[in-house]
Amino acid sequence: MDIAITGDSFTQARLLGPNDENFRTIEARYPVTLTLNNGVVRVSGPDSDPVRIAGHLIRELASAAEKGHEIHTDDIRAAMDALAEGRELNLNALYSEIICTTARGKPIRAKTPGQRAYIKAIRDNFILFATGPAGTGKTYLAVCEAVSMLKAGKVNRVVLVRPAVEAGESLGYLPGDLREKIEPYVRPLYDAFYDLLSPEKFMRYADKGVIEIVPLAYMRGRTLNESFIILDEAQNTTPRQMKMFLTRLGFGSKAVVTGDITQTDLPGGTTSGLRSVREILKGIKGIDFIDLTDADVVRHEIVQKIVQAYSRYEQEHNRP
Repeated sequence: MDIAITGDSFTQARLLGPNDENFRTIEARYPVTLTLNNGVVRVSGPDSDPVRIAGHLIRELASAAEKGHEIHTDDIRAAMDALAEGRELNLNALYSEIICTTARGKPIRAKTPGQRAYIKAIRDNFILFATGPAGTGKTYLAVCEAVSMLKAGKVNRVVLVRPAVEAGESLGYLPGDLREKIEPYVRPLYDAFYDLLSPEKFMRYADKGVIEIVPLAYMRGRTLNESFIILDEAQNTTPRQMKMFLTRLGFGSKAVVTGDITQTDLPGGTTSGLRSVREILKGIKGIDFIDLTDADVVRHEIVQKIVQAYSRYEQEHNRP
């Protein structure tokens, strides 16, 4: 199968990747050989089906490269996973929408259809619950959307909330002020903001109260207006805590609740508020639920394999 590539040498370089690593990634998955000569990609192999699938993937990648998008190996792996599961592949749609940019100017985009649906659901609802395994971008993409809305003036404040289960929500004995006490439990949120705003700008926002870090226990009695509120690690909330958090939402505010229901740290026998909330709130307009899967994992490829291995083990041994 021959596929003509329009565009200049830079287009072809984006398609190939550094040291042809994009082609090597495809060849590692499918029994095909890819060559690029004089603007034509030749896809060859002993079986017609892998050649057809790889050819379809090359066309999608070439179209994205022709529009100036940088192609990375993790994007290709996500695309191949989508094809394997029979999901529609539209890389241009994924590449075209920039959620926000990092402090260094790097554009942040959804890398999978699931992540794209996640961002759309955040924008379309007042409260969104997002569950999924590690590496699916639940927290990072929520922070991206929060930063985007903050910069656009759609909210006046971003509030980061996390249950401090390891400290039993009794933080008074820990040294330092409130921020120093809770910092170990919101470190993943810090890391995301450092990437998007730079540590210096983040700290200025935090000092002015534009970005606020709050342990879940300290949310009681508050009402948050014109705010973007992120409750992270929500699988570690009780039903009572979840109700308390959700009733803090004020006018002009939006909340994103993220968690992985398979990694609950609550004491044995305690029901997770994230597990029960779907049944309680289903059907309410403005509230939605989205489930990301291992197909949306965009960390190192070994993370996806780890997630899949644990899922198989838990299913075989009937473990939650």
